[in-house]
Amino acid sequence: MEKLQSVEQFESLKNSGSHVFLFTAGWCPDCRFLEPFFPEIENEYKEYTFVSVDRDEFIDLCGELDIFGIPSFVVFKDGQEIGRFVSKDRKTKEEVEKFMDSLK
Repeated sequence: MEKLQSVEQFESLKNSGSHVFLFTAGWCPDCRFLEPFFPEIENEYKEYTFVSVDRDEFIDLCGELDIFGIPSFVVFKDGQEIGRFVSKDRKTKEEVEKFMDSLK
């Protein structure tokens, strides 16, 4: 998974193509819970590029996007937000797959 480097990169990515932004943090146990199965998710949904966004590095961006809990997902396709799965709750593989399937 690609790691977001700048707000400029975020703007560029969200406006071109299909991207799933995963808002996370190194200290977040519910975010770490995703790690074992996330490669399978990425492999299953190859039409999207997955980008990890460190909440602590991009706190202003999180505020702009109303991300107040992690792990959270926001999906953009060619500049349009097409889905979000935003909460502070732990997310299972099944819940993430259900969310991704809802985008189609």
